[in-house]
Formats: sequence, C-alpha cells, structure tokens
Amino acid sequence: MTDRFEEVITSPGRLRELHNLPSYRASNKVIDHIDDICRRFIAACPFVMVASRGADGRLDLSPKGDPPGFVAVLDKKTLAIPDRLGNNRLDTFENLLAQPDIGLFFMIPGNGDTLRASGKGHIVRDGALQNRLAVNGKAPNLVLVVSVDEAFMHCPKCMVRSRLWKQDQWPDRTNVPSLAEAVVAHGALTEPIGEIQAIIDNDGATRLY
Repeated sequence: MTDRFEEVITSPGRLRELHNLPSYRASNKVIDHIDDICRRFIAACPFVMVASRGADGRLDLSPKGDPPGFVAVLDKKTLAIPDRLGNNRLDTFENLLAQPDIGLFFMIPGNGDTLRASGKGHIVRDGALQNRLAVNGKAPNLVLVVSVDEAFMHCPKCMVRSRLWKQDQWPDRTNVPSLAEAVVAHGALTEPIGEIQAIIDNDGATRLY
C-alpha cells in the first residue's frame, strides 16, 4: 500500500497537521444517552444502518428498514430493533456473539441531518418486547437491543454533496447491476437472471414480516 501512493497517513500527529482542530460545537455535541432530541429523530426514522465486527475482525454494515419509529426507545440508554425476515445469514447477530460493539446510522428520507449512535448489542428474545414490535400481527423472532454509549447528530454536508434527496439529480441507473445479476455472477449459479429476479420479487412481496 505504501508503495502505491505518494503518502499514506499513519499517525495522529500527521493527520492533524493536515486538518484544523474541530470547533467547540463539533467537539462537544456527543452525549452518552438518548435524549428528547434523539428520541424525536428516531420516532420519524424508517431506516437505520447497523455496523458490527466479527471474530475475524472484519466489519459488516447491514441496512434495516420499517415504518417510521420502528426502532423503539426503551429508555434513555436502550434501543430495540426488530429483526424481520431476511436471508438467514445472521451476519450481525453472529458478529455480536463474538464482539458486542455496534454502531447505528439513522436516516430520514428527504432530511439532511442524520443521527449516529453506538454502544453494545444484545440478541434478545422477550415476549412482551417482541409483541410490542409486531407488524401486521407478526412479531420478530429476535430483537437487537442496543445499550447506548454515545449519540450525536451529523451535519447534512454529505446529503448536499451527493444530492441524495434531489430526485431530479439522481444518477442514471441504466447500467447499475441488479441483486439478481450479482447473485448469479458471484455465486456462479446456473439459473437464469430472470428466474432469480422472480424469486427476489416474490420474497419482497410475501416475506416482509
């Protein structure tokens, strides 16, 4: 890696030589709990990215989505995220069995600000909590419970730069590969892409809960 580029930054000192110190506002925006501001943001949020680390040290990032407010704030230090039907890989949960550290990134469509939180993750089965998180009468089999260590709001610059919520400026998707195409190619499958796409479409229509 070091031979490929002019410079690879390897020390905090050198990193800070290239950047100004953060402002007082940026340095002091982190809290160690879910306050009313965080609670209100989470209540409007239909989408969260969950980061975890496995026993092999590799990071994983998993998207979770449901109707707004699907992440329950149990108290100022505890969040609960229902585990809906998926592909049964259980990447996040298997990671948590080896390494409990977890990160959350909350996004609200059309909203530039985001919310970041981190802490320790726990795999929970609790009848009352599972029923509380049920949708269409179907309770999740497992619940991801997060003990929050820190939380803070993130500025909207990335949304402005990416034009993420500007539909008229979205990129051309003509040549964007589909999940079905990737599954066939990466898995060296013999089934045609159309057949795999039909399975994916049916799964999205019948196995949400």
